[in-house]
Amino acid sequence: MDVLSLNVLAAGSLRSVWRPLMQVFTQQTGIAVHSQFGPAGLLRQRIEQGESVDLFASANLAHPQSLLAQGLAQGIASFTSNRLCLTVRRGLKPEHSDWLEYLRDRTLRVGTSTPLADPSGDYAWQLFARLEQQHPGLGEQLRQLALPLVGGAQSAPVPEGELAAAWLIRSNQCDMFIGYASYGRRLAACADLQLIAIPEEDNIQADYALAQCSAKAAPLSEFILSTTAQEYLRREGFAERP
Repeated sequence: MDVLSLNVLAAGSLRSVWRPLMQVFTQQTGIAVHSQFGPAGLLRQRIEQGESVDLFASANLAHPQSLLAQGLAQGIASFTSNRLCLTVRRGLKPEHSDWLEYLRDRTLRVGTSTPLADPSGDYAWQLFARLEQQHPGLGEQLRQLALPLVGGAQSAPVPEGELAAAWLIRSNQCDMFIGYASYGRRLAACADLQLIAIPEEDNIQADYALAQCSAKAAPLSEFILSTTAQEYLRREGFAERP
């Protein structure tokens, strides 16, 4: 791959914002960016197995830190953050029901992404651990009953153009899904679904970080941390850098 192009692996939750951002970067620099998306844990494994990558954008800090420790990254930096939210099939409970009323209902199936393979699943399990401290028995119940439906090596792929939460609920694989709040605006447009907020004091912060794996990716690293990129990420539902 020549110096005027970069090979990037990026967390799947960045897909909708990444492509327009990379178009701006290419317009500004003339450097083409070839991006592939997937669960960040599985992408990290591809780099560890020898795949040639210039930059890795992860939905957590742990994977870039691991690559740095192994000598597979030249530097890392946090670049945005996210939160969790609960998406439910509309009509399951009265409109005013809060998130705990849904999660306490053992007749409802809760879906998540796959822990270890996908940071979204890790964050859901962190939420369960926090719930166990505050509401003994509830977090453990959720760990036992939650369905890791996407983001794993053997998971069925989410159809192109679909949101995981909407697809899983509409295909009757679960009744509710714990996922990223950055999808909130798009999910709110789905008349058959309802977004249930998780209070800030109970929520989990998802810190996104990049690993620069080659020197020629330095301009892209700088762009992602720039005011232009940061403002765009915030407009699209992501939160401040940690």
